[in-house]
Amino acid sequence: MTPTPVGMRCPECMNQRTRVVRNPTGTPAALSFGGFPATVILIAINVIVYLVEIAKGGGGLGGLSGTTIYEMGGLFGPSVSQEGDWWRIVTSGFVHVSIVHIGFNMLLLYFMGRLLEPAIGTLRFTVLYFVSLLAGSFFALWFSPDSLSAGASGAIFGVLGATFVVARGRQLEAIAGQIGILIVINLVFTFADRGISVGAHVGGLIAGILCGLLIVAGEQGRYGRGLSRRNRLVVEVTAMAALGVLSFILALAVA
Repeated sequence: MTPTPVGMRCPECMNQRTRVVRNPTGTPAALSFGGFPATVILIAINVIVYLVEIAKGGGGLGGLSGTTIYEMGGLFGPSVSQEGDWWRIVTSGFVHVSIVHIGFNMLLLYFMGRLLEPAIGTLRFTVLYFVSLLAGSFFALWFSPDSLSAGASGAIFGVLGATFVVARGRQLEAIAGQIGILIVINLVFTFADRGISVGAHVGGLIAGILCGLLIVAGEQGRYGRGLSRRNRLVVEVTAMAALGVLSFILALAVA
């Protein structure tokens, strides 16, 4: 596979001549999201939340206090189960504990998002991201409900897993191998560092793989050869959304 500005292209597409029209709408180049708007918006939200964290935490750029992380929506089982703070299952995916934490996560999200989002479309990418976030929260609460956790890494692991599966499904073995190595390296760090939420990473990865399989199944016509592209998209997004709802319900159950 050749990673291009429009994402992952299949071998057949690489042999086709495509006319390129630059900036056809006259939109200033500086304002163009380059085919991955959801990735840019997600990064922006994470950065804005972190700036608020810094303001609440005294203005420092080092590690933020547990109190700040908690107040900003960090995931904590007793608060979800006893105080009804169900929203922490979602907000925890936008809270980070340090500049290094958010820096690494956003860098990885940028590179993976600009590869996967144009390849599968913004709608599927956005649903995939939040499903992985919810699954990561579910597994984090299942593995360690009494620990305070936060970060976008569960969702990003989902993006990694989906990218690997989609690349394999499109027979783009070179990129699939590279992503596979990246996943293994990140899993090694996950299990080696006690300060990392193993549950969030594993849960996000599993959800991403499942979403990737749903997308590949649609591309291979397993939902019916006569199904239109629009209807196939509806099936895929509905199935992914159902996985997200299930993850949310299970997170509430194990909190």
